[in-house]
Formats: sequence, C-alpha cells, structure tokens
Amino acid sequence: HELIVWNDDVNTFDWVIVSLMEVCKHSSIQAEQCAFLIHETGKYAVKKGSFDELNPMRTALLDRGISVTIS
Repeated sequence: HELIVWNDDVNTFDWVIVSLMEVCKHSSIQAEQCAFLIHETGKYAVKKGSFDELNPMRTALLDRGISVTIS
C-alpha cells in the first residue's frame, strides 16, 4: 500500500513539511522533497507499508487538513 498526499491550494509548504516529519517520521530533507513533488505533480506517495501501518498516518494527516488517501 501507498500513502498518497494530494496537492491543494489550502495547505502551505511548511505545514505539509512539518506534518510529514511529525506524522510519517520523515527527515526535513525527505519531507521537503515530498512537498515539492506533491506540488509539482499533484500527488505523491509519501510512504509505503501495510494498510494497518499507514491508516493511522492517514487519519493524522486528515486531522491536520491534508488531503491523503491509501492505494
């Protein structure tokens, strides 16, 4: 499974970066790269793993107002 974050016109780069660092345990560089790719391509798989591993992260990101799905 993949945790996919979708681009929007609401959340700032900084908010997405901080959220990825706190929720997905990304490094600052990794989170910045993900945010750039989300912005440029419209979506990006920020994490891979089992559904049971990714679902709490999806919920936490949704609670922060970030558009996210699992595929």
